[in-house]
Amino acid sequence: MIITTTPGIEGRRITRYFGVVAGEAILGANLFKDIFAGIRDRVGGRSATCERELQRARDIALPKRSGRAQALGANAAVGVDLDAAVLGQGNGMLMVSASGTAVLCA
Repeated sequence: MIITTTPGIEGRRITRYFGVVAGEAILGANLFKDIFAGIRDRVGGRSATCERELQRARDIALPKRSGRAQALGANAAVGVDLDAAVLGQGNGMLMVSASGTAVLCA
């Protein structure tokens, strides 16, 4: 499956549009990770733990989106966009959504 953030694929012709497909991942935040990240936020620096969790959520969301596109008969997704948000009481959950247009390319 070809995945691109651009509206088309260079050298390929889109022959069919299947519509928007999305994949989501919602991960519960670990209390100790949250405390550590909060300390990092106050003193500065990067939170490697938070970065790993964000990557893990992307690694879940993108294949879900691809699977849904393939189920429609698509062999590519164009205009792919990734969004992240925190949800729940006290922002205790991380959500990543990957969306794009499922297409068939020749």
